[in-house]
Amino acid sequence: MSSDAQVLVGLLMVAGIVGVLLPVIPGLPVVWVAGLWWTIADGGGPVRWTVFAVMTLLLAVGATAKYVLPARSAAARGAPFATLVVGAIGAVIGFFVIPIVGLVVGFVVGVYLAELARLRAAGRAWDSTRAALVAIGIGMLLELTAGLLMFAVWLTGVWVT
Repeated sequence: MSSDAQVLVGLLMVAGIVGVLLPVIPGLPVVWVAGLWWTIADGGGPVRWTVFAVMTLLLAVGATAKYVLPARSAAARGAPFATLVVGAIGAVIGFFVIPIVGLVVGFVVGVYLAELARLRAAGRAWDSTRAALVAIGIGMLLELTAGLLMFAVWLTGVWVT
């Protein structure tokens, strides 16, 4: 693989990492696909396939942790999983109603309304909404960590090969 192609792979991975923070593109899958391209472009080899296997493991751990740990954290703080689902639906609606910031606004409004309907108290609903936001932040941090580790593993593979 030429150095220009490796730079392109690196740029795709960086775009994927940015996609974790700005959920317009699927972050970890983009990093993973770029790693797959790097692996098979020159016919693979033991080092490249090992790097790709580690990246696949990190993808699985990061994607799982992104959903499981925040849901548990939100539930421990009082926001049930169903509230997060309503928030996700609100995020999708918000994405189409308000470009760019609609994801966040829709999520917050969806969670707040679900919690207000469940708790019937504005103050408690807002506390639950904050807990859900913290949980989602934890999920993003876990996903970002997985993406950065995938990038670091790839850089190590580039250096070794």
